Amino acid sequence: MKIICVGMNYAEHNKELNHSIGEISGITVPSAENQVIGQCHPTLFLKPDTALLRSDWPFYVPDFSNEVEYETELVVRINRLGKSIPERFAYRYYEEVTLGIDFTCRDLQRQLKAKGLPWEISKGFDNSAFCGQWLKLRDLGIVRRGDGDAPSDKTIQNLHFEMQLNGETRQVGWTGDMLHTVDQIIAYASRFYLLKMGDLIFTGTPKGVGKVHEGDLITAQLEGKPVLECRIR
Repeated sequence: MKIICVGMNYAEHNKELNHSIGEISGITVPSAENQVIGQCHPTLFLKPDTALLRSDWPFYVPDFSNEVEYETELVVRINRLGKSIPERFAYRYYEEVTLGIDFTCRDLQRQLKAKGLPWEISKGFDNSAFCGQWLKLRDLGIVRRGDGDAPSDKTIQNLHFEMQLNGETRQVGWTGDMLHTVDQIIAYASRFYLLKMGDLIFTGTPKGVGKVHEGDLITAQLEGKPVLECRIR
């Protein structure tokens, strides 16, 4: 099982972190190339399987960072083997979604980027990927081609989600704001990685990221359904 993550997939989040679309691994691509890269390809990075945190376990703030931040994201679980998947067929490769937290050591990430070094350890450390309760797309009112009924107007690109820190709403997202759709992400990722059953795709976070502290409680809802609760220790 692998965890594929998408960076910089919501424009407002990019603004709050002062990211350019072409900023990859600490390198800023010239503006003309920015537009091509940003419009055509998602920014991908991986987390190892040891990053996955069980939904009934708390998150322990690591001792190598003083600035761990939450990033709430829609997460898709791959349900079949696939390689070089055309975008028009990508919907066949998932049927469950949830919300997840991409825990990020922001101070470590900044330090590594400033040196032009890979920054995956700031996001791929143990227990840095928390996933909530999985929901079938049908449970969210999404019916797709081949599901046996007429396709619904609602799609995976029309989902709302919210996240609260200690009861205060911090992030509000709509998947329609993604710069790259779920199906585009799957098609692109499958060019480089063989997708296997059980692989997870974290699709990026909207604005509102922030620091966590010991004793905090993170909760989140997808289409109004409570799916995530994570205590910080």
